Amino acid sequence: MPDRRPPSAAVFLLHGGRETGLGPPPPGPLNLPAARMRPFARALAAATGDGATDVLVRPARYTHRGWNGSREDPFHDAVRALDALRREAGEIPVVLVGHSMGARAALRAAGHPLVRGVVGLAPWCPADDPVTQLAGRDVVLLHSTRDRVTNPRESQSFTARARRAGAHACLVAIRDSDHAMLRRAGAWHRLTTCVVTGLLGQNPLPDAVTTALSLPPAAPATDGTLDLDRLDLGLGLGRRAYASSGHRPARRAGTGST
Repeated sequence: MPDRRPPSAAVFLLHGGRETGLGPPPPGPLNLPAARMRPFARALAAATGDGATDVLVRPARYTHRGWNGSREDPFHDAVRALDALRREAGEIPVVLVGHSMGARAALRAAGHPLVRGVVGLAPWCPADDPVTQLAGRDVVLLHSTRDRVTNPRESQSFTARARRAGAHACLVAIRDSDHAMLRRAGAWHRLTTCVVTGLLGQNPLPDAVTTALSLPPAAPATDGTLDLDRLDLGLGLGRRAYASSGHRPARRAGTGST
């Protein structure tokens, strides 16, 4: 078989965890937060690999189970992983995909020179977390409107703060789902794949996402909030909702709110 050429880009997957926990994540199938990310890894690998010039899809490894306050352990794990990738593959573009605590780590690590964008799934976005590291990056947050673990309104506010700091940011609200991304799981997987491949330039982003990412820095949070069920992803996602409700796919930002 011919040797594979080095990857032209990479996607890092950062799973969730706990607010505190100095022990290591449990091994194998006992690590449920890591297991939640495996369908995303499979979908992304299938969408980005062509057998010769694959986009590298790689899970991040945590040394500790929790965020642990000012220690910010997963953030430092993510930076170390990015540094190692840079030594391995050079200056390739990276998109970080994180869930919950992993999304917080991804957003914090976005200032790394390799990072081009972040996709945050049900992200943990404290109001006092920094945003200056996101300048020039694309940030797309996905959040269930019924999340009871992390707050979708904090995600909405975070996108506005990130825009004012120079990021290109928006939020996609997902109705009738949950923090664990079990309800409407296929929608989470397809939307994430669509956004990641769009940020890597492998296919066009949905029109509404492109518009929302182009909003001016002072745009209000609601203008950058989209409704999944009004997005046209070109993948058949949400068509039953359109058929049953009479809605047309959105073509501009500001069609939904959390």
